[in-house]
Amino acid sequence: MPDLHLPELDEARELDEHRRVRLAKLEELERRGIDPYPIRVERTHSAEEALAAFHEGAAEQATVCVAGRIITQLKRFGKLIFCHLTDRSGRIQAAFRFDVLGREQFEILDLIETGDFLSVRGPLFKTKTGEITIEARAFAILSKALRPLPEKWHGLTDVEKRYRQRYLDLIANPRARDTFIARSRVVAAIRRYLDTRCFLEVETPILQPVYGGAAARPFETYHNAAERRLFLRIATELYLKRLIVGGLDRVYEIGRNFRNEGLSTKHNPEFTVLESYQAYADYRDVMVMTEEMVAAVAHDVLGTTRVTYKGSEIEFQPPWRRITLADAVFEHTGVDIAGHPTVELLAGAARRAGLPVAPEWNRGKLVDELVSTFVEPRLIQPTFLVDYPIEFPGSILAKRVPGRDDLVERFEGYVGGFEICNAFTELNDPRDQRARFEEQAEMGRGGDDEAHPMDEDYITALEHGMPPTGGLGVGIDRLTMLLTDQHSIREVILFPQLREAE
Repeated sequence: MPDLHLPELDEARELDEHRRVRLAKLEELERRGIDPYPIRVERTHSAEEALAAFHEGAAEQATVCVAGRIITQLKRFGKLIFCHLTDRSGRIQAAFRFDVLGREQFEILDLIETGDFLSVRGPLFKTKTGEITIEARAFAILSKALRPLPEKWHGLTDVEKRYRQRYLDLIANPRARDTFIARSRVVAAIRRYLDTRCFLEVETPILQPVYGGAAARPFETYHNAAERRLFLRIATELYLKRLIVGGLDRVYEIGRNFRNEGLSTKHNPEFTVLESYQAYADYRDVMVMTEEMVAAVAHDVLGTTRVTYKGSEIEFQPPWRRITLADAVFEHTGVDIAGHPTVELLAGAARRAGLPVAPEWNRGKLVDELVSTFVEPRLIQPTFLVDYPIEFPGSILAKRVPGRDDLVERFEGYVGGFEICNAFTELNDPRDQRARFEEQAEMGRGGDDEAHPMDEDYITALEHGMPPTGGLGVGIDRLTMLLTDQHSIREVILFPQLREAE
């Protein structure tokens, strides 16, 4: 039988050999009485702080102690060795001299290699090449790595491996590290914006007896002790609006939602959303708050409201463009939604516009597909689509436009060719809400697995009175994509859901 050459087998053999060599070095460290995984570490400066101290002249006589991972091969020049240590703040060079450390300490460097964590203590100086460096007067191994860094530090390019082993991605790819630092700053900036405007951050249940607040399929679980079926939340909306009923006039939550849907560059089954609710406000007030908040977040995180996404320059500075959904559809397809009042007429117009139409689609689904196919990809600059058909998926919780039974006060914000936010003037008439829930429940019995279930407890809350309220949902993952020029949602979620590895 011919010997089949499989690159993955060669890689596995090479990895086993690396691990064997590293294990031998670990055992030698222990034989010399050195703990390769000590309990404590002394650290006086980060890499960035040490470099700053040198520039400020504060470290000329002082000694610093920096700790981090060795990220470059140790370079040997006779009795002088150099390497670079990295921590979250950056990297710094360390120099080890035989005549300073002595034979015994200098020989220990033979047992240290790329990937190990090390602390180095000593004064700072500048080399002949101009690099600020710690002259090691003492060092200690903090953690012995038994596996090599990815691709010998040339970067991790295997996309699947980057997602499954995100720690390697963060080690090898500085851009990945910068992206997730930016994501954290996005969340912090949103909190600052809302906190300074008297919004109260709250937490609502993730496990819910009745899921709701969106059109989506839920994940289902079972509570053994309570002997009841529960669902992972698909939205925080209905619980947050209960708090508005209770008198907490401005509330928000930043948290995970879970929807049992497919994977794509814009969808992950678990994702992070900001939802906020403001009493005595409507969707026009929320529109102004949204554009101001996103611009403030961009400026806070990037220092500018102008970003580049997929080669297009985007300006977040308010005001954003506002256009009705019907006008946007007509602008990009020539289809007049109101002029085609029946499903059959609208389906025919959609087909003539080039949309493949499934026979089971209702009017709401037809409009949704017209928007997602022809309108959404063309909305590069920040744009609010306003006034949605009541049949449009997800409009069940929005208040009608005064004098219009066919439209609700709803907007969605689009940037870079996809949706980043969704908002309503919230429906607070319990009679209307019950009728819409009942209609959805009937659709569910007819086989629509994204139909909104009846929620009697929420109706009861509304019957106690909810003031006029404006609600908002912003996708944190998608906003981070825009601000970091990432084109897949998996690039901004530390541990995205993936299909099972083959």
